[in-house]
Amino acid sequence: MLTSRRNFVAASAAVVTTQGLTQAVQVPDTLRLGLIGPGGMGGNHLRALVARKDVRVRWICEVDRDRLAQAAKVVGGAGPEPKTTRDMRNVFEDKEVDAVLIATPDHWHTPAAILALDAGKHVYVEKPCSHNIREGRLLVEAAKRSGKVLQVGTQSRSAPHLQEAIAKLKEGAIGEVLCAKAWNSQKRGSIGKTKPTAPPANLDFEMWQGPAPRGPYRTNMLPSIWRWWKAYGCGDIGNDGVHELDIALWGLGVTKHPDRIQGAGGKYFFDDDQQFADQMYCTYEWNPTGGPLKRKMLVFEQRDWSPYVQEGHENGNAWYGTKGMMTLGKGSGWTLFGERNKKVLERSGKVDIKPHHDNFFESIRGKAKPNASAEVGHLSAAIAHLGNISVGLGRTLEFDALAERFPKDKEADALLRRSYEPGHWAAPRDV
Repeated sequence: MLTSRRNFVAASAAVVTTQGLTQAVQVPDTLRLGLIGPGGMGGNHLRALVARKDVRVRWICEVDRDRLAQAAKVVGGAGPEPKTTRDMRNVFEDKEVDAVLIATPDHWHTPAAILALDAGKHVYVEKPCSHNIREGRLLVEAAKRSGKVLQVGTQSRSAPHLQEAIAKLKEGAIGEVLCAKAWNSQKRGSIGKTKPTAPPANLDFEMWQGPAPRGPYRTNMLPSIWRWWKAYGCGDIGNDGVHELDIALWGLGVTKHPDRIQGAGGKYFFDDDQQFADQMYCTYEWNPTGGPLKRKMLVFEQRDWSPYVQEGHENGNAWYGTKGMMTLGKGSGWTLFGERNKKVLERSGKVDIKPHHDNFFESIRGKAKPNASAEVGHLSAAIAHLGNISVGLGRTLEFDALAERFPKDKEADALLRRSYEPGHWAAPRDV
């Protein structure tokens, strides 16, 4: 039986106040997990998890009845049958669950993660870790007060070939890195135009919408197409783009939000229901912070209609330093160039989900620190959100990185947060 929202919050608060005691409890040899959202990327997580001997999937939570049954079958085929539910509160209320993996649509990421953290669970949450900048800040605060491990699903952070590349940049292999570039260049399809209709019988659309304001179901909304609807997703800059943005920030060496954002773009190609730009070009600038640090810039390019790769990589990165440059594709490898385009070093490699899982579980056991912490995930997601805001408004924005506000632009400032369904049990507090 489900507890009331008041009792659930009270119980969660009790967990927080005793976090010093819970941290002293020995971690079991086999971690007991709950997976929320086993379709799409969640399916990749599920297949990797059932192959491990050090974890057990105890719960599957999914609002699509057919997908829930299919995921349960995957778990049961490798071990004990999992418990199943369409309501994630059942997972959070189970005291035997050590950690949850959240692979829902974007609008659920932060609300679900905060509820899980406050219930005393370690959390792995898919990227982008937030739907908006205010949510990202609340997630950082929740992770801190809970004392639990939070890992964001930017798997590149745990890839050995990428770790080596970033180490080279930090060692000064191309001199001082003053500019980074990230791009998302690929050919996607149209989502068409539809009218509201009744949801399919297998889908609990009310639960799927969660804390988002209520809207109609459309046939070009699920599965996965929710990414192009503003109530639920963050566009492609928050989908594939956030991986490259995260890598770009990592190599650029910045640990704060940018001070200035200039975005241009819109729908150049698709005549459909997509609510985000299919082409955009954004620049982000960081002012000097004193000492030897110079101004820095990040450039992001996105073309969702392009059938070509760029600089050898469909989605990729480049860093420009005072003594050379580096180009990188997270799924292929990287090349280091010295002055006058002299090739110095080259490495190949691919990103795999297992090292990121390894890092998450080792962090829970106290043997490591998460490679993609809440702070890291918030900074990367914020770059995507800031780009969407600038492109949407069509103007340059000055950002107060410390206060996380646009002090001179009320219209832009209002876009740093969102509205929630009134009274919904999952709506974050202090939004």
